[in-house]
Amino acid sequence: MTRSRLAALAPALILVAFGPAEALAQDRDNARWSPDRASHWSFETGAGTDNRSKGASKTDGDPYVFGEVQWNAASGFYADAEFETIDSSGSRVETELEAGWQFAAVGLEFDTSVSRKWRVGADPGQDDDAWEYQFDVMREFGPVDTRLRVEHSPDGLGSTGTTTWVETRLRWPLTEGLQASATLGRREQDGAPDYTGWNAGVTYELTGTTDLDLRWHGTDAEDEGRQYEDALVASVLIAF
Repeated sequence: MTRSRLAALAPALILVAFGPAEALAQDRDNARWSPDRASHWSFETGAGTDNRSKGASKTDGDPYVFGEVQWNAASGFYADAEFETIDSSGSRVETELEAGWQFAAVGLEFDTSVSRKWRVGADPGQDDDAWEYQFDVMREFGPVDTRLRVEHSPDGLGSTGTTTWVETRLRWPLTEGLQASATLGRREQDGAPDYTGWNAGVTYELTGTTDLDLRWHGTDAEDEGRQYEDALVASVLIAF
């Protein structure tokens, strides 16, 4: 990553690393073990008007559905299996197995994981599986929580070779049950365009198990095809 590209992420990196110490954020993309939960198992399902990952569409702008089952240990270890519908390389479904570990140190929270992905029914000759490694650093500053994420795959899916994604996120409450968030990331990849992606939107807690999300996604690679064009995406997540 060049210095100019890294500069776009510098303010959020500094915020994560050197901001004032506060209570750690209970920030999780997926459910985790809690002494208040009756089970180590958790489940998620949902749908959206477009399957966006790292700013780009995985369904060519069409709606999608997803689901996940996860096991969470008190030690911070977790494992999960998930699926999502896509439209890529002849495949309509992508599956994933993941294992990871969460821990706290030096006033920060960390989440590191490894996953194996498959594109079911991909066209002959397409690279239909890949390893991906993810590392998160999280911290809370009063009502605002921050996250720095790094993802890397030595050989991505389809025609993509080595790929690295670096992303920062800020999230803050607006009113009870309503929060806003924004992310900014940079993707460098062999065999596919390098680009900067971002999103901003709001999430509303409709019930204790159901969230509604409305979010604007964009990239600076619109000339590379429809999957990189800006889009307003609505989605629903049910977790229990």
